[in-house]
Amino acid sequence: MKKHMLALGLVATVGLNSQLQADEGLEDIHVYKSPTCGCCSDWIDHLEDNGFNVKATDTNDMGKIKADAGLIAGLGSCHTAFVGDYVIEGHVPADDIKRLLSEAPKATGLSVPGMPMGSPGMEMGDRKDAYKVILFNEAGQTRIFAEYNQ
Repeated sequence: MKKHMLALGLVATVGLNSQLQADEGLEDIHVYKSPTCGCCSDWIDHLEDNGFNVKATDTNDMGKIKADAGLIAGLGSCHTAFVGDYVIEGHVPADDIKRLLSEAPKATGLSVPGMPMGSPGMEMGDRKDAYKVILFNEAGQTRIFAEYNQ
């Protein structure tokens, strides 16, 4: 009887946790990164702190991931993620990803090219570089989605 009650309690807890995640609107995002990249892990922490449910996969073949994602030359960074139907490249702020998902433009995804200091996951002291979040599509077209002039 005790085992049965314990099992029911566990099922109820798991069910409640799943419902809470659904109620909170947690978005699933899958991040591909190098196994040794510290700033990628810091960006993942940023996403989790902002309500994303993150699955991380370490790989030594980021070039293939980026090519398969349709990433345009010049937009690359250290990690590549997938959320919904979109590609997220580099240190894109969580609020911009949420905005992308909310507005749902016809696009491939967002990128913060390079690794600008002060972007999420790249916080190091007081240094904060200005940077742009770029919306891009499969035709090679880009436009500024957000700008940070820190």
